[in-house]
Amino acid sequence: MKKQFYLPYKQASTLFIAALLLFLGCRPAGKSESAASQKSAQTAVPGTNSRDENPSKQQTDTVPEVMDVKDIRFNGKLGRYFSSREFKSVLGAPDSTRLLSDEEPCVTIFQEPDGSVHPKARYLYKNGSRFETSRGKVAIDHVSFEKGDFIIFKNVRLDKHTTLVTLATIFPNATRKIAPIHVSGEGMLRVFQLIEDESHISDGHVEVFIKDGKLYSLHWWFPC
Repeated sequence: MKKQFYLPYKQASTLFIAALLLFLGCRPAGKSESAASQKSAQTAVPGTNSRDENPSKQQTDTVPEVMDVKDIRFNGKLGRYFSSREFKSVLGAPDSTRLLSDEEPCVTIFQEPDGSVHPKARYLYKNGSRFETSRGKVAIDHVSFEKGDFIIFKNVRLDKHTTLVTLATIFPNATRKIAPIHVSGEGMLRVFQLIEDESHISDGHVEVFIKDGKLYSLHWWFPC
C-alpha cells in the first residue's frame, strides 16, 4: 500500500498565503495605470491644453480700436460737436466758408427732419481743418494737423509731431491694417481706420492719415 504524505495544517496555510501574495504582487496596478491613461488621453485631445489660444479672444484682438467722441477734445477745448458761439470763442473767425449746396456732399452731419439739408448749412475752414455748421450747431468733419491743430485723446496729445510708432502703441490693432491710398491734392498717404463707437451702432469710421511717418490728418467718414 502506497503511503500518503500530508502537510501539517499550519504549514499548508502558510504556503497558501505566500502563493496568494506572490500572485497579487505580479498583477499590474490597475488604478494608477488607469489614471495615467486618462491623463495621456486628455493631453492628446486638441483643445484640452491650457495654452491653446481662445478663438474668440483672437477675434477680439484683431478688432480696430474705438475713437469715441466723448474721449476727444479738439485743441484741448472742444468736443466733436459744439455751438457757433464756441467756434468763434475758441477758434476765431473762419478762414473761409462754403455752402453745402455748392459742394453737394453725399453725406452731411446735420440734416433736417425730412432728410434734407438746410439751405444755409455751410462748411467752415480754419487752419486746414473743416467743420460743418447748420442752425447754430457745429461739428468737426476733418482735422488737418499741419498748421497746429491737435486732438487730446484720453489725455494723450495727438498732433503733427506724433509718429506712426507712437500711434501703433495706442492703436495696435488698427495700425496693423495700415494701407497706402491716393488722396486728391495730397498724393500718396497711408491710412488706417478706427471705430466710432463701442456698440458699433454707427456705419462710419474714423480715418487716420499718415504722411512721412507722422500724423497728418483725421476724417470722420460715413458711407453714402
